[in-house]
This record gives sequence, structure tokens and C-alpha cells, in this order.
Amino acid sequence: MAMNMAGSSGGGRRGRRRAVMSEINVTPMVDVMLVLLIIFMVSAPLLTVGVPLDLPQTQAKSLEQDKTPLQLSVDVSGKVFINDTEVPMNELIPKLKAITDARGGLDERIYMRADKKADYGTVARVMGQLSGAGFKRLALVTEVDQGH
Repeated sequence: MAMNMAGSSGGGRRGRRRAVMSEINVTPMVDVMLVLLIIFMVSAPLLTVGVPLDLPQTQAKSLEQDKTPLQLSVDVSGKVFINDTEVPMNELIPKLKAITDARGGLDERIYMRADKKADYGTVARVMGQLSGAGFKRLALVTEVDQGH
């Protein structure tokens, strides 16, 4: 029996200890970050929402903005939208006044987007109503002309 105990307590794993690993393996973290980067790059263009319009192109530079703009859109069929909500022509000014009163009054900038194939009369009528109601800060939205 003494022989058994002597043989088993000789040099087991208790005597040797492995050194603690003090390095962080960053490879899995880099893999996750690259996958997230690809996902965000693919999904970012899909996050733009709004009324699908074919905007005219100009050489003008874009305006700098400090808060979410108030967008007014006229599509090719003559429908008018405030941001993404369709609004009948007779309710346009009361709804815009209610929105702008909450946001900053008549000094609120309104971005007007109109499809380039939209009826010019409809666009002019909307702009006339805005001007007649006292809105002075109206900006027309276009795309940058790629060809010269």
C-alpha cells in the first residue's frame, strides 16, 4: 500500500501550473465588426424613405441643415405629400400651419420636392398657396446634374 501512495503522488498535474494567458484574441472581434460594417453599408441606402420621385438635376450645391427638414412633395400624378403623408390640396395650408406652429412658425424652411414630370400647374398652385399663406422660406429640391 505504501508503494501505491508513493507512486501516485510523485509528479501529477498539481505541481505544474500553466501560465495565465494575458493576451486578448481580437480576431473574432474583427470578424464581427467587418460583418456589421457590411450589413450597415448594404442597409443604409435602403433606409431612405419618402415618396418615390424622379427629381430634376441642376448645378446648385446642397443646403446645409441643422434639423429634420419639413418636406412637401408633388408626385407625377399631382398628389401632394407632407413628408410621407398624402394631403388633399384643400387641407394643405391648415396642416402645414399646424406643423410649423409647433416647430418654429412661418420662418420654418419647407423643402419642396416635385417630380420632373409632374404638372407644372400643380407645382405652381402649391407654391402659390404657400406664398399666399405667408411661408417665405421655400427651397426647391433637385439632384446634382452628373453630366455637363
